[in-house]
Amino acid sequence: MIHFVEDQLDIDTYLGLRRAVSFKPLSRAQAEKALKNSLYILVAYRDGEAVGMGRVVGDGAVICYIQDLIIIPEVQGRGIGGRILEMLKEFAVRQGFPGTEMMLCLMSARGREPFYQKHGFIARPTENLGPGMITYLQIKGGEKLCLEEED
Repeated sequence: MIHFVEDQLDIDTYLGLRRAVSFKPLSRAQAEKALKNSLYILVAYRDGEAVGMGRVVGDGAVICYIQDLIIIPEVQGRGIGGRILEMLKEFAVRQGFPGTEMMLCLMSARGREPFYQKHGFIARPTENLGPGMITYLQIKGGEKLCLEEED
């Protein structure tokens, strides 16, 4: 039986779930900050073991993103991912303001688009929306950005 736990995920479990699906490795500090700054975290457990998760990040008013939707390979195809996705969407709806619209976005792994389309997401680009874009920022050790006003 699967049960879901909200907003309780330790760093080791998070990193283990990411490793299980070959997501990019994170440092413990990155993982800690990512979890702390999430709007919502949902973890699926089976017999006391975490088998899936998802997070919502964003501002909770204009835009939210679904991040780290992970289902370990051994239980994929059993509806757990779909249930997590729907619960993440329900959370985002509860954050919005009546009579407004919020964008709920995500980055799909290649080949997973049909799963998300089944849950109401559209693949970009479309006639009206350009392609999603990304850049990776390399953070060099010890450097801090300092903004100073010039006289």
